[in-house]
Amino acid sequence: MIMNKANYTRGAMKVIRSFICVFVPAAFTFLSCSIGIGGPPGKPDAATHDKEKLRALRGYRLLVDTPLLNSDFTQETFDSLWEVWPTTLREKARVATPEVRRQMAFQRYGLTPRKDHPDKPLQYVVDASGNWTMNCFACHGGAIYGKPFAGAPNNRFALQTLTEEVRRSKIQNGKALSRMDLGSLVIPLGTTNGTTNAVVFGMGLMHQRDEELNVVLSPPKRFIHHDMDAPPWWLFNRRPNLYIDGFAEKGHRGLMQFLMIPENDRSFFLEHEDDFRDVYSYISSLRPPEYEGNVNDLLAERGRSIFESKCSECHGTYGARASYPNIRIDLKDIGTDPVRLKALEVEGRLKYSQSWFAHAGEDLEQVTVVDPKGYVAPPLDGIWASAPYLHNGSVPTLWHLLNPDKRPEVWKPIDEQFDETRVGLRVDEFAGVPDSETDVAILRSYFDTRKLGKSNKGHDYPADLNASQRKAVLEYLKTL
Repeated sequence: MIMNKANYTRGAMKVIRSFICVFVPAAFTFLSCSIGIGGPPGKPDAATHDKEKLRALRGYRLLVDTPLLNSDFTQETFDSLWEVWPTTLREKARVATPEVRRQMAFQRYGLTPRKDHPDKPLQYVVDASGNWTMNCFACHGGAIYGKPFAGAPNNRFALQTLTEEVRRSKIQNGKALSRMDLGSLVIPLGTTNGTTNAVVFGMGLMHQRDEELNVVLSPPKRFIHHDMDAPPWWLFNRRPNLYIDGFAEKGHRGLMQFLMIPENDRSFFLEHEDDFRDVYSYISSLRPPEYEGNVNDLLAERGRSIFESKCSECHGTYGARASYPNIRIDLKDIGTDPVRLKALEVEGRLKYSQSWFAHAGEDLEQVTVVDPKGYVAPPLDGIWASAPYLHNGSVPTLWHLLNPDKRPEVWKPIDEQFDETRVGLRVDEFAGVPDSETDVAILRSYFDTRKLGKSNKGHDYPADLNASQRKAVLEYLKTL
């Protein structure tokens, strides 16, 4: 492991660079794939608690009320999207009320209403002029089996479909196209609903800046496109590092690195740094929901004993004396899909380590792992609520995770309901994606583990347990 401490054509490049810089929210998909140590933070004194609570509230308000990027489309465009839907769905929308059409659009694209403002989506800032600008909740503001929950992975977000249909609607209605509309013709946004090509955009952002965050014109660079699953934000408080390989230390600046659209020069980051201390406090304040179903206490207690003897070395312990070991597992041992680890090159990590984001040259200079050899075993708080599983979202339930030989090759969610028996998504299994389906939104709801970056192999350790032990561990995982 190497440790380092802070030490097309021009036109096509412009479109691609600008497009990459717009893709902030999806990039948070891998930003929050981070590692950590220790249990819950110590109890602060009252004054500190109140200060952090206020910071957290300001952080939330910033995310939902302040557009930090250029607008993607307008309310008028969103309201007319039904006009470009497939025939059967379009005809249903034609005779529906505007409110029902809005609900249909939210359902199609994986949007959820804000609790404090139900007429607005959590995933976009909608300003007084009706401009829609994507925010971090696009990937991290999903629902837990049909119930909206800020900080939960958005396992239904259909960004590719939304962008394609926005572009079609704009062309049909004579509206100007945005960077996202044009860039998505070149760079894929996500091949499966609920996953995004976030890592590539993060690499592209740094490629177009120097270490001081000045915009530079760099030659085109080839990236490996692949999809990532968004981790839950409620794990953020336990992790000292960012990303699934844990290469970068956690900090408020690291949360800003995906705001690098050309209009946001170095001064933007300096001016908004304290705002992202608030965002950091907000994400750190989040905690997982408690399991609301029935739990067999005796079986769960047996599962706890098995878990602590077989799994806690990597995933930690839970309860009053919680601990988290922060262990990176070598790729050859964990055996999960290797594309994510290989896609982010040493050069890119090294550049990050020498940048403002890592406090390079400052007293608070961070330590960066520029050549990690594997993935970090995450804490499992609230794991029952964060399906699907593995870093690429290839396993639909905890039962499938605990039974490696039973994982489906191709699967599709049936609905948004909870599979209480298998603990995870209710899914149908298939031999392949049907050729007869023509609606791209439905096609992208199929998860095909045979595709690049989507393997469901690896993490085979539960195979060493017998069926009775796996059943007990599954019951215990509901309680975390």
